[in-house]
Amino acid sequence: MIQPRNGPAESVTGRLPLTVIIPVRNAEQFVDACLASVVKAEPQEILVVDGCSTDRTLEIVASYGVRVFSDEGQGVARARMIGVHQASTEFVALIDADIVLPDDALAALLGEFTQGGYSALQAGLRSISGDGYWGRALARHHNTGRSRNWMGVMATIFRRETLLAHPLDSSFLSGEDIDLRWRLSRAGLRIGVSQNTFVLHQFGDTLEFAMDQWRADGAGLGRMTLTHRGGSLLLLMPLAGAIRGVALTTLRRESQYIPYYLVHAIFNYTSMISTLWGEATERRRRIRKSR
Repeated sequence: MIQPRNGPAESVTGRLPLTVIIPVRNAEQFVDACLASVVKAEPQEILVVDGCSTDRTLEIVASYGVRVFSDEGQGVARARMIGVHQASTEFVALIDADIVLPDDALAALLGEFTQGGYSALQAGLRSISGDGYWGRALARHHNTGRSRNWMGVMATIFRRETLLAHPLDSSFLSGEDIDLRWRLSRAGLRIGVSQNTFVLHQFGDTLEFAMDQWRADGAGLGRMTLTHRGGSLLLLMPLAGAIRGVALTTLRRESQYIPYYLVHAIFNYTSMISTLWGEATERRRRIRKSR
């Protein structure tokens, strides 16, 4: 059994009958605002699962008196599932550390979820950043891109039984949200993104932060290609996104964002190719070993 990092602390008890699960790893930039908003929402439980943070993340989390677990560095998909297994409520909300919940947003989302008969419902995302170029470009991309209408796991309520029956795949270090969405859709479950309830999604401002995002996206798309029939079509996504982004910025006379979309595509494909090459190399190694 996974043991809490901070001992047998009591769960936060609130008015909403759900458990909020927050995976964190070196999230000191965002986690305070996230946890403050979650505590204010008054869920029945708050569980934080840490990915071996080396910054002040755990120090900040400790000040809230919530239960903390560790994924022992096994990745965010594993972190979320640890929280799901530890949850004691019928409904769970997966909330990323860079999400801030406006007042009553979690209650409103839960109301939509139950009334609509959903198995999974994500809040709409309004992406924000500081004044840096890369953060502004990331936020603009996410606020105008088609992916804003695709269910993910950043601010999403699930029936706990849904995630136990269709667990997140820990082989995905990124892209586990796409994999889950495909599997839930194929299982005929009702999933969606709210058009009424919105939360804030924070981005860092630096090029390094943006590069981490792009590398993760590319690796996730590469893994989808290896895992799912029809996944190879996803290889076109970064190119299609870059073409669409450049076209929109040109039409809107925002040419300053054109370099962002070009670099976004380059790093996505670099990471994607690395993932595919690594898998091909591993398969050749296994074949040689089996002979």
